[in-house]
Amino acid sequence: MSSLPVVAVVGRPNVGKSTLVNRIIGSRSAVVEEMPGVTRDRRQFEADWAGRDFLLIDTGGWEAKPGDPIEKAIREQAEAALTGADVVLFVVDVTTELTDDDMGVAEILKRSGLPVIVVANKADSDATELEAARLWSLGMGEPHPVSAFHGRGIGDLLDRMVAEFPDVPEREEEPGPPKLAIVGRPNVGKSTLLNRLAGEERVIVSDVPGTTRDPIDVEVEIDGEPYVIVDTAGIRRRPQISEDADLYAVLRARDALASADVALMVVDATEGVTHQDQRILNEIIEAGAGLIILINKWDALDEEQREITERSIPDRLGFVEWAPLIRMSALTGSRVGRLADALPVVLESRARRIPTGELNRKIREWVSAHPPPVRRGRRPKIQYAVQAGINPPTFVLFVSGGEIGDDYRRFLENRIRREYDFTGTPIHMIARDRKK
Repeated sequence: MSSLPVVAVVGRPNVGKSTLVNRIIGSRSAVVEEMPGVTRDRRQFEADWAGRDFLLIDTGGWEAKPGDPIEKAIREQAEAALTGADVVLFVVDVTTELTDDDMGVAEILKRSGLPVIVVANKADSDATELEAARLWSLGMGEPHPVSAFHGRGIGDLLDRMVAEFPDVPEREEEPGPPKLAIVGRPNVGKSTLLNRLAGEERVIVSDVPGTTRDPIDVEVEIDGEPYVIVDTAGIRRRPQISEDADLYAVLRARDALASADVALMVVDATEGVTHQDQRILNEIIEAGAGLIILINKWDALDEEQREITERSIPDRLGFVEWAPLIRMSALTGSRVGRLADALPVVLESRARRIPTGELNRKIREWVSAHPPPVRRGRRPKIQYAVQAGINPPTFVLFVSGGEIGDDYRRFLENRIRREYDFTGTPIHMIARDRKK
């Protein structure tokens, strides 16, 4: 666990918590939309102010009488965020009267014994700033008027916040654990898998597609090894994205994929491998992340359904046959433990290098047996090859006399995979004109 001070941002729905979080961290990482309940889970960000690093926790809105199971789960997540907090920013909308939900949050915070700073948000002018005085009635000390949207008063608020931090010992920077991104279509069991690996109800699980919108970072141990797992929004095709919040969430899911070491691609066994699954797999390959395919809800299939699914796998997933495939159930935990064996293999493959001399000898053998096809009346010649990088393994071919097509690059990739163990990692093959 981190030794950084932890700041939890809490309050009822739609008072501007995520806007305040975005203002503090200096980016639009938290989903913001004029609709209560857009933030579903608690999210964790690293931030700094006045030379102090800290963790900022964005939570869903707290409601005294939640109206449906998702709203109840949001409230529980907000309360759970207080467990490890050092300081709480209690956000209140200064332009409206205090509600029962505001008072409910205040009572919980008073009982917590934590340092609490009342943030009077939406104080966009001198006139509205004066309205903050009535928040003394909460009995939680001096309210701090701010405008999270415009940035007004944020510096003073952060100065007060940092003053409440406990002293923490300085630690040397260490490489972080490998980062895993759980990806897939909406409602295939991604959040259930994260909760299974985390050993707690870390994110909200619902049958309603699109429940997860923000990527959620969670530190877990798998067979004693530490990992950081990101549960992302379901990646859908752009025409299927109907709300701004959904669009932003999908874009951030793709950002999380770009920074991941390994993607855990969750496929719903009851629906089989779909065209959208294939599109997401192509995005993983382009991003260069390692890949493990998880056929989830396997226990829900009868023998006949399993046979049909098994027959479809080579056809639908043949282009990623190099990826480990695990048939499992996130709900029951059946065969989830096989991840512990697959992850080290994939991570090792991503860092594998082929010595330049050896690589060129092999490529000369393959080219001699199967020369590149003639394109536009010219047969290209591979003069030299080098492995330019790892994570993912990236090979550059220096070519003269023509162009190397995608089909021949795939041929060389397949030959490399036969000779060397690149299980679970895409290989990027780049052709360069030698003259250029």
